[in-house]
Amino acid sequence: MTITRPQARSKTRQRLIGIDPGLRKTGWGVIDVEGSRLIHVANGVVCSDDRATLAERLVQLFDGLQQVIADWEPHSAAVEETFVNKNPNSTLKLGQARGIALLVPSLAGVPVAEYSPNHIKKTVVGAGHAGKAQVAAMLKILLPQAVINGEDAGDALAVAICHAHNGGVHSSLHSTMKKDRAPVTKGGAQILYRGSR
Repeated sequence: MTITRPQARSKTRQRLIGIDPGLRKTGWGVIDVEGSRLIHVANGVVCSDDRATLAERLVQLFDGLQQVIADWEPHSAAVEETFVNKNPNSTLKLGQARGIALLVPSLAGVPVAEYSPNHIKKTVVGAGHAGKAQVAAMLKILLPQAVINGEDAGDALAVAICHAHNGGVHSSLHSTMKKDRAPVTKGGAQILYRGSR
């Protein structure tokens, strides 16, 4: 995991985070977008302990992603959509990890978008069925200063780049401006208890 403190950002620079969910390893990648320029900020992986229960592993992912969001303060987030595996049990576990990846930024007030793996590859490489090597090669071209901390972190950076090219900057700028004008109100589910009287 790359550990550096966030730098001050200009008003025109938007920070995006891409998340590649997985139960064992959830990759994350943070980029700044200024005009058409992409700037690598940080990337890494949040890992869960294989020996822990499923619930404990999900808490580990939640805590790790919550720390990443707090440290890097993105304006907008994007999460890779789940594809269906041949093993339904693996698909369910991936879906639960993906739920954490969607929940954490949303709880922090960060808007979240979702993109399919083929859409991400098409945006980054130009071909929807590009291989991992092609995506990695394009990441080196698009983010030449980045030291990528593993395949999952690279995939997350690709998600962030896809988000930057598909309206992530404009929608996050709009929501940021909207937040600056309107007071923050807590929303969510209302829990009602049946009275005893």
